[in-house]
Amino acid sequence: MSENNSVTAPAEDDLPEQLRIRREKRAAIIAKGQEPYPVSVPRTASLKAIREEHAGLETDTATGIIESVAGRVIFKRDTGKLCFATLREGDGTELQAMLSLDKVGQDALDAWKSEIDLGDLVSVTGEVITSKRGELSILANSFNIAAKSLRPLPVEHKPLSEETRVRMRYVDLIVRPEARTTARLRPAVMRSLRETFNAREFIEVETPMLQVMHGGATARPFKTLSNAYDMELFLRIAPELFLKRCVVGGLERVFEINRNFRNEGADSSHSPEFAMIESYEAYGDWNSIAELTRTLVQNAAMAVSGSHVVTHHDGRQLDLGGTWREANLYDLISEGVGTEVTPQTSYESLKEMAIKLGMKVDPKWITGKLAEEIFEHTSADQLAGPIFVKGYPVDTSPLVREHRTIPGIVEKWDLYVEGFELATGYSELIDPVIQRERLTEQSLLAAKGDLEAMQLDEDFLRAMEYAMPPMGGMGMGVDRLLMALTGLGIRETILFPLVKPEE
Repeated sequence: MSENNSVTAPAEDDLPEQLRIRREKRAAIIAKGQEPYPVSVPRTASLKAIREEHAGLETDTATGIIESVAGRVIFKRDTGKLCFATLREGDGTELQAMLSLDKVGQDALDAWKSEIDLGDLVSVTGEVITSKRGELSILANSFNIAAKSLRPLPVEHKPLSEETRVRMRYVDLIVRPEARTTARLRPAVMRSLRETFNAREFIEVETPMLQVMHGGATARPFKTLSNAYDMELFLRIAPELFLKRCVVGGLERVFEINRNFRNEGADSSHSPEFAMIESYEAYGDWNSIAELTRTLVQNAAMAVSGSHVVTHHDGRQLDLGGTWREANLYDLISEGVGTEVTPQTSYESLKEMAIKLGMKVDPKWITGKLAEEIFEHTSADQLAGPIFVKGYPVDTSPLVREHRTIPGIVEKWDLYVEGFELATGYSELIDPVIQRERLTEQSLLAAKGDLEAMQLDEDFLRAMEYAMPPMGGMGMGVDRLLMALTGLGIRETILFPLVKPEE
């Protein structure tokens, strides 16, 4: 390894005082013939189980029950003959530990005072009691260190910055209850989503993340290389084309909860790597899939808050109940620009409107893309919702069926909540001849430099030629669903979002 690429641990003398002192304590424990990181420690019950079993215990009561508990030391007060500590376990449950001279002896009490720091994981064995102040406690007979923390916890009254919370989520989870709540919210939402699908007899499937060509959405993909096959591959931007293959094969109701990767910008509602749920329903359409989506969201709200009205982290409330509003995309564009805009409005007219709005027009944008960008600029972030925005341009929706009565648009809706797009749904295009024409147009755009255009997928077209039933399809961002339920940004709803390495 070259000198420029070598990575070495800092010399002991270069460490900050807190880190140096904790390493010295680790060394002292080892010098005594003890283990600062043992393979196991006594633990007969969780802190939560102790609290539940002994709830309502009267003040100054000795139960005679001996338990071994473990947790992180988050408070410590050492006095002469009696020491107090607060232990916390992963779910946030806390319990007081008391160490007295007459119970543990002088040597153990001195070791507790000198070796144990805030942040250490410890096991305490003793009697379950309540103190003279009524605090449920473990009156220790002995203790064992479970893991020595070589770094101090952040100061409690000094909140972590957002960058620190995201970069060091492990610390965030230790010190901030909201982080622990959000982390536990996601599995509850996932359970609810799966239960809703299962109740409707949908089958959960898994489709490839590595694909020989990208498709199913208009987005710039990440590229990689397979050494075994000596070929370029793409990380999927969407599972759509494989899920539709499933429907052709007779799996008429399918869904997948998946990771997608899009080589795009990152902001409060976008992440290069994100979780999405996609589903397809044979013999459904954009209306039936809208009803399914509303049920999924409302059931998730009930699962995490017991109501269709969810309370956000800042105290605001969002009502997700009832039926949801609908609006026509071109009506919203017209309101935003102050003049009538239709699917037949020319590119030149749209460009003139965009320039008047102060927008920077990308020369690679086609007519429908320009209309959608005007909508994003004027209206999208004002849609508190939930609201279905319906009727998107044909030229930006190559996998969607044309509207059955209105020319120039497809049967596609986007669901907006709190000013961001939460989900999108369609009446799917099933005619393989028209689909080939649409994908051919996309490949021509790609040849002209459009990095988001789809490729011509011959195997997908071959699957369609075996007859694809009429169907509705939907995609919804799981991270964004968490955003709608909590009011948090996407970097808070993803446990470990992508961040640049530290300098």
